[in-house]
Amino acid sequence: MKRNLLALCLLLLICSQTYGESGYRLWLRYDKVKDPALLENYQRMVTQLVFPGKSAVLNAAKQELKLGLKGLLGQDLNAAAVSPTLSGALLVGTPASAKAIAALPLASKLKALGKEGFLIQSVQVKGKATTVIAANSDVGVLYGVFKYLQLLQTGKPLSNLNISSAPKIQLRMLNHWDNLDRSVERGYAGLSLWDWKTLPDVSNPRYRDYARANASLGINGTALTNVNANAKILTKEYLVKAAALADVFRSYGIKVYLTARFSAPIEVGGLKTADPLDPAVRQWWKDKTTELYKYIPDFGGFLVKANSEGQPGPQNYGRNHADGANMLADAVAPHGGIVMWRAFVYDNKVPEDRAKQAYSEFKPLDGTFRKNVIVQVKNGPIDFQPREPFSPLFGAMPKTPQMMEFQITMEYLGQSTHLSYLGTYFKEVLDADTYSKGKGSTVARIVDGSLDKHSISAMAGVANIGLDSNWCGNIFNQANWYVYGRLAWDHDLQAETIADEWLKMTFTSDSGFVAPVTQMMMASRENVVNYMTPLGLHHIMSEGTHYGPGPWVNSAERPDWNSTYYHRADSAGIGFDRTSKGTNAVAQYAAPVREMFEQVEKTPEAYLLWFHHLPWTYKMKSGNTLWNELVDRYYFGVSAVQLTRHTWAGLEPHVDAQRFKAITALLERQEQEAKWYRDGCVLYFQTFSKMPIPAGYEKPAHELAAYMNPNFIPMPPLPAILQ
Repeated sequence: MKRNLLALCLLLLICSQTYGESGYRLWLRYDKVKDPALLENYQRMVTQLVFPGKSAVLNAAKQELKLGLKGLLGQDLNAAAVSPTLSGALLVGTPASAKAIAALPLASKLKALGKEGFLIQSVQVKGKATTVIAANSDVGVLYGVFKYLQLLQTGKPLSNLNISSAPKIQLRMLNHWDNLDRSVERGYAGLSLWDWKTLPDVSNPRYRDYARANASLGINGTALTNVNANAKILTKEYLVKAAALADVFRSYGIKVYLTARFSAPIEVGGLKTADPLDPAVRQWWKDKTTELYKYIPDFGGFLVKANSEGQPGPQNYGRNHADGANMLADAVAPHGGIVMWRAFVYDNKVPEDRAKQAYSEFKPLDGTFRKNVIVQVKNGPIDFQPREPFSPLFGAMPKTPQMMEFQITMEYLGQSTHLSYLGTYFKEVLDADTYSKGKGSTVARIVDGSLDKHSISAMAGVANIGLDSNWCGNIFNQANWYVYGRLAWDHDLQAETIADEWLKMTFTSDSGFVAPVTQMMMASRENVVNYMTPLGLHHIMSEGTHYGPGPWVNSAERPDWNSTYYHRADSAGIGFDRTSKGTNAVAQYAAPVREMFEQVEKTPEAYLLWFHHLPWTYKMKSGNTLWNELVDRYYFGVSAVQLTRHTWAGLEPHVDAQRFKAITALLERQEQEAKWYRDGCVLYFQTFSKMPIPAGYEKPAHELAAYMNPNFIPMPPLPAILQ
């Protein structure tokens, strides 16, 4: 045990020396508590560690706790005792692993916490003041340990503790869009973490650090590969590599999932068809799944993208999504696996509004999927836009479990160069009321299964993690990984509370830093919406990369890849009419929501142009014309970024030089890019409105033709520290 702890400490020391304060340590920094009085109080209250148990997960939890106590308190506590002998003892484990815990009257509390929940409680053991970290399972203990260390990191009191926590959602996972050549689709933080060439023989220390970070948030699943799947991942060559990663992750309670390419029976199986009703195809998947479980005994199941954006699927053979999902579900069911079938489908051969297609294809299939199938639905009906109304599929399939798919990587929100805290976005969607079973039928209650009494529940986040030293390409993007994990565990948490704890763990607990930066983070996503897609505009970024403005895009391969398809600007006005007089997409929502979006007077201005095509002279609530309001929003977004830069510049005394310099450079870049979006979009829409930019606003730096040049990027290269 001591040898293992020493190895882990040495590894973290090497990483710290290699990466400095680049952000590599994420929110698990464990630096010594700086407040002398608080440190003394903590040291007095933590005098002994009682942590029996020898499972791989308990060993990981024990190493983490010892590492944290050593770093935060300077205390190197052994765990030889089996029962507290000193006041201030930490008693950690399950009733099965620790007799001292089994002897405590905790049975009823633990029963209510389920398999993964934990409690942290101040008790008396043989007259000794003791803090108990207990759970029903080893992984619950691990989660409890991370929570206890979070208390120390954020300066919380350790007396009279009475914390109980259990996840509201069963499967809390990351979806990696990583390819076998180590490229990452929509990844903005370098190459993939998974070095397939060296696996399974060489283990990168970042694999374990990745697992630690996820376990600290309660994330318990990871899909290793891109949803635009490569059938090779199902061959023996790659299964042994995936098994090596699973071996590392298992000690941290994380299961591995793989993306299944629907045409794999043809591409790597030698069959002539992938028809899901063909007996030979069904047998091939059963045999392949049995083989897979021999390599990864706790394999979680398959994630599938089918019949969307050119991916093969059951519709190639005249079958439906349920036929395809059920075939795979039958293959994994004997092993306890699940199938996550994505509802992100659209086809340019279908003439209807793209926002309606997922509902149109999946709603009729409600109740036809196997019990171990869960339909994975993007948060909105289009594609991870800076702001979208919730997908109408939420609440439309009460007989089918539905899981949320959020995008942590910021494909449409400035990618890795912009500060955009997504906690407010995630909460906006989760708290949205679908009214599918009356008031209070929130998206969160559909996802956690409580509304429709489903036995499985899940949430996925498209990962923003890569090989950059700071993991996410931008230190503030770490907060989006963090807030996703925290909300997947408990969607009732507040985004501001989560931002506060992330800042304290990642930077400092100094209120002179935390308070203003929390405000920066809470405003940041709205700032991005304002200078990119205000008032319900959407999908007006450049073609392909989605980097930079592109409202003029009108020559893409398919209509719904064109920006003009979505904003529909003309001399009469702007916006997409999805009311009953337009595409009638509003009909896919429950009556109260439908009626709100149908009537322009009741539609929240945040979604105005998503549902309505309005004249440039339409009078807004502010009294402005629509044109002036649109321009105001674009300019306000830039001003807000400038204010953020000013606020950050005044915080230099609170931040180490390396991270301060990196964030400063990115905020400077964000201001430049915000102006790029603002000026390009305002000038383009002005060609239709024929109305002037209101007095008092600075003029765009270039003519519209310059912004429309596909090679135009009005910024210098990023500084070397960010290359």
